Amino acid sequence: MIWLWVMLAALLTIGAIFWLGKLPAAARPLAGAAVMLGLAGYALQGNPSLPGKPVAAPEEPAGFGDAITDQRQGMAERFGPAAQWLGMSDGFARTGKTELAAQTLEKGLERYPDNVDLWVGLGNALTAHGGGMMSPAAALAFDEASRHDPSHPAPPFFAGLALAQGGDLKGAEAVWSELLARSPADAPWRPDLEMRLAQLRQALGPQPLPATGQTP
Repeated sequence: MIWLWVMLAALLTIGAIFWLGKLPAAARPLAGAAVMLGLAGYALQGNPSLPGKPVAAPEEPAGFGDAITDQRQGMAERFGPAAQWLGMSDGFARTGKTELAAQTLEKGLERYPDNVDLWVGLGNALTAHGGGMMSPAAALAFDEASRHDPSHPAPPFFAGLALAQGGDLKGAEAVWSELLARSPADAPWRPDLEMRLAQLRQALGPQPLPATGQTP
């Protein structure tokens, strides 16, 4: 029964090519032969009686390397000049224009050189432009952000994120552990930081205990 429908579809295709397509008479044998050749190939390799089996898209592995753009866990100002420059930079980054994203923030820093959020954004943009690896320029941007406000949580948070993305898990753990130790219990970024730090430590696996000195 299924092959009957296949043959009917082939005949309808040939009819549509001949009459609706208004092919010249000389080209009709070639078009008909092409349809029949396709039908013969399906007869050799196809199996219309098999049930459908939709393939589910593979899930992305859970990780701690997801960049935060639309909400920065309460770490960045949502209004004012920094937010405007960050918004433009994020727009470029989402379309893969990472160089423009970094250049946008550099322009913003020309006007607001002491803005911590812009320095952090520049570090993120330079990391993205480096394919997820924290370059010396990105590290310098995070350091500059910390220099302007040592108590601000964003520089160590995103510096640790860049280190983790680049594969330096121990470096990221050290930075995030220090940030967690000085974060207030009700800090809006603390739950996300705790989750990422737990994932990071799980990825690192059991760590050897420090050697203790023995007295002779």
